[in-house]
Amino acid sequence: MKTLPTPNSQQIEWMRDIRRHLHRYPELAFAEFATAQYIAEQLGKLGISCREQVGRTGIVASLGSRETGVPCVALRADMDALPITEQTGLPFASETPGVMHACGHDGHVAMLLGAAALLKETELPGRVVFIFQPAEEGDGGAQGMIAEGALDGVGSIFAGHIDRNYGLNEIVVQPGLISAFTDEFSIEIRSQGGHAAKPHETADSILAAGQLITSIQGIVSREVHPCLPAVITVGAIKGGGPANVIASQVVLEGTIRTTSPETRAVCIASLQRMTKAMEPLHRVETSFILAEGYPPVINDPAAALIAAEVAAGIVGQDKVKGQPLPSLGGEDFSFFLQKIPGCLVRFGAKHTVLHDAPAHSPRFDFDERVLVTGALFLAQTAIRALECMEEPRGPLQGTINRNAN
Repeated sequence: MKTLPTPNSQQIEWMRDIRRHLHRYPELAFAEFATAQYIAEQLGKLGISCREQVGRTGIVASLGSRETGVPCVALRADMDALPITEQTGLPFASETPGVMHACGHDGHVAMLLGAAALLKETELPGRVVFIFQPAEEGDGGAQGMIAEGALDGVGSIFAGHIDRNYGLNEIVVQPGLISAFTDEFSIEIRSQGGHAAKPHETADSILAAGQLITSIQGIVSREVHPCLPAVITVGAIKGGGPANVIASQVVLEGTIRTTSPETRAVCIASLQRMTKAMEPLHRVETSFILAEGYPPVINDPAAALIAAEVAAGIVGQDKVKGQPLPSLGGEDFSFFLQKIPGCLVRFGAKHTVLHDAPAHSPRFDFDERVLVTGALFLAQTAIRALECMEEPRGPLQGTINRNAN
């Protein structure tokens, strides 16, 4: 396996500056206009041209041969922020009110640009595509980029996500299913409403909502196979007003997290059944709306084997960790994996001070030394995947021919 040098001090400082710039100026899903322009500028400094406005605000660039049929691998980073007001006190904290990079996407972009810098300095056994994707946080930006050709000619794809649950220089690689379906639901309960002192004259939407919330908790514990992970959470209750008024409407909003199509179907059907049961029970009207979310991330075994091999070469075999239980979080990298084989790994970046601030917390931060690990892993994985596509019996041999357009 061809081995790349570790990023030098100038490259490390450059990646850190990129991360801090993006952290200071975060942008929400499909509004990453300045972010995309900044990424294009950094690619330009490397002498790498790019295609802009792919899937609305995405960026696609590449290095290596553009000949038809050559081995081709993609590397992906997400770049959107979250609607969170930052409370870290960092000197480069967000200057955009109510918006924050609280999931590490600023670091992901810096890593991928760092990987591009490393790959720019080496001869490639094929082509590497760099995908800077918008709108991972719930809006599914991967789909738009796929529709506009981001994967054209690509045989496999790799990505990484910063994870503070693991220590610095730990890399988590797991074949198979590693994340969940991420469906959301909205339940509306309606009645005529009335005076709080005369409940017999009306139906009580709040009472029905309360009983429904309690009933929902029995779906996972009593209707789902106990060996299959699932979560149903009611995250919002909207309804009610003055204390002397019986509400005429209550809306419940929540999420369903499952790891198999069968469990997903059970949860959805049970939610619909229990919602409908409130009508005769409490003399109310109901409606149930399901918003389909991301499919699960399922890492290709051959791609995971390559990722594990590269990870061991960078951090040592003892630092390569498995993920025996899938996360019930979601990731729209899953849409890429529905098209071509690939692997999503996790980069350990436990913070030395903010131990109690997980992802999506207003106090989220990570150990910036992970940028070196991530950049080297992505660049080295791209080379190894290209080598395997060329090897007669390599793990990904034949993939490029199966997926090339």
